[in-house]
Amino acid sequence: MRIPKLSTVALASLLALAAPAQAAPTKVWVSKSGADGPSCGDVAAPCATFQQAHNVVARGGEIGVLTPGDYGTVSVEQSVNITNDGSGEASILAGNIDAVVIFAGNGDIVSLRGLVIDGQETGAVGIAIFQVSAVHVQNCVIRNFEQAGSGYGITLNPSNNTQLFVSDSIIFNNGSGAGTAGVFIRPGATGSANVVLDRVHLENNVVGLWVDGTNSTGNGTHLVIRDSVVSGNAGDGIYAVSASGKAPAFVFAERTSVVNNVAAGILANGPRATYLLHGNVVARNGTGIGAGNGGQLISYGTNKVNNNLGTDGIPTGTYSPL
Repeated sequence: MRIPKLSTVALASLLALAAPAQAAPTKVWVSKSGADGPSCGDVAAPCATFQQAHNVVARGGEIGVLTPGDYGTVSVEQSVNITNDGSGEASILAGNIDAVVIFAGNGDIVSLRGLVIDGQETGAVGIAIFQVSAVHVQNCVIRNFEQAGSGYGITLNPSNNTQLFVSDSIIFNNGSGAGTAGVFIRPGATGSANVVLDRVHLENNVVGLWVDGTNSTGNGTHLVIRDSVVSGNAGDGIYAVSASGKAPAFVFAERTSVVNNVAAGILANGPRATYLLHGNVVARNGTGIGAGNGGQLISYGTNKVNNNLGTDGIPTGTYSPL
């Protein structure tokens, strides 16, 4: 019995089918001396940009930084951790565009740690979040996003249910005019947001923190800001707005200093804009606290609201815990 002889091409094809596919690496590295390529990322052959490192790392993997430098803007489309621990300043410089854009899967988790994200006065958005399960921002600097008609440190405009956690970070000098802010939360038509800002400084932006429910009929935004500073902003320090039939804009502010803002320190606008206030200091703002169009300011009776340039304001209600 004769065994048919395989051609070289056919044999190579069979061997290729039999060989297991090489898994993407779970840890890749970037360096200013690195070079981008389809196989970059090893310590001995690091990538040169965050974008290429993202493209080659496994889903849920980590991108580490070996040397200081600018690693370029990045579009995030999967679970990934971008981490700089002690290598020096790892920057994302973003003139005229967004620095980090996150449009991932509904179950994806993204972590950014130890980064300097700089708009160089012409950038649009520092971190623009559209779709993802959760984003964790730790020990980051987000500054100088001042593009005309834009200018935001962080925007969260989710189309799904998204969580955002920001800790030990400073967000400053962002915004270019009315409607811009250091942090801007505005869920899409059916989106919702759960946000925690812990030990965050929002300084010298247009509005410091803006929570907006007017674009959604979903579950809206539930935000906690704790042990933070909101100061020196050209508009309101913290602004929550919604409308009848729209999603709630709910803010729980605890042990936070809201000082030296040009407009209101804390403002609720609309029937579904609500604050719970506990242990905060609100001083030296254009006005202290205020509510309009059915907005609510519920105080635990532990806040210090005084020495504002205009009226200090009073809460619309009080809450007595059991």
